[in-house]
Amino acid sequence: MSEKDTISIHLVHEALLQSCAPGADTIQVLDKLGIAPALLEQADARVPASDYARLWRLLARRNDDEFFGMDPRKLRAGSFAYLCRAGMAQPTVAAGLDAVLGFLSLMLERLPAQLVRQQSLAEIVLLEPQGQALRPFTYFTYWMIVHGVACWLAGRRIPILAIELRCAEPDYREDYRVMFSENLRFDRPRTRMIFSADCLDLPIKRSAGELQRFLALAPANILVKYRDARSLASRIRQDLRQLPAADWPETEGLALQLCMSASTLRRRLAEEGQTYQGLKDSVRKEWAIAWLAEPSISFAEIATRLGFADASSFYKAFRKWSGSNPGHYRSLILNEVH
Repeated sequence: MSEKDTISIHLVHEALLQSCAPGADTIQVLDKLGIAPALLEQADARVPASDYARLWRLLARRNDDEFFGMDPRKLRAGSFAYLCRAGMAQPTVAAGLDAVLGFLSLMLERLPAQLVRQQSLAEIVLLEPQGQALRPFTYFTYWMIVHGVACWLAGRRIPILAIELRCAEPDYREDYRVMFSENLRFDRPRTRMIFSADCLDLPIKRSAGELQRFLALAPANILVKYRDARSLASRIRQDLRQLPAADWPETEGLALQLCMSASTLRRRLAEEGQTYQGLKDSVRKEWAIAWLAEPSISFAEIATRLGFADASSFYKAFRKWSGSNPGHYRSLILNEVH
């Protein structure tokens, strides 16, 4: 994680809400981290993600709770290290995730969960008791832990196709979208994370030394997932979202709009680990997933909106993006698969 990676002050406020008394206690904690308390009143303020990680560790030590005091049972200090050890002792990512979810289900009263495999797709479903939904920050902290550990066990980034949440949409959600997925859906019947099942059969090959290094960097290494919201790639992705796919410029046209040469554009995107084609595909995938959740939009219409010649081309592209065909994904997201 580079120092340019930042976290919204909203998440600092959320972290303090149940784990630190307002007033002098909060000021003392922020002073220790070098975060100006006045930033809490500035809605657009941001702090280095490394400072946010230090806040997480400081509050965990002070309260003996690695979950910001958001569950009646504490996630006692050392729990994160234990669940990593439990996960890496398993033969596959599926077994490792089962171990991680089993441990968290024992430790946290309000967040029992299970891993469900649905052919080429997988979902982690929270089996919440009836009643009021939890805070968005509670769910996202849970997903941050689970997804961060799952990626480490797999040895690669596991793309999230969608996250559905029982809670209402919060006033602030931008960092959540960067960390997890553009496809966040609120006010849903249940809370779940959906991803391709192809990672579940990967063998876990983590050593004690790798665990030590991972824990030494945690939780900073699970806070920011390979994307800088202010990067050139993010700017281009945002611009693409404003246009129909049929109107997207070619590389040379885009470079002209950005006042640079095509070779400079390619080089700068390569420095961020991106390509223009990859950015176009990521926006197409984002739109496809959103439209597949709307049963009134046919596959043919989705294909046309995305700029494909026909539905067959869309099918092939979606399978490449997600590991699943569009029909199966639509069935899962609309709760038709059991």
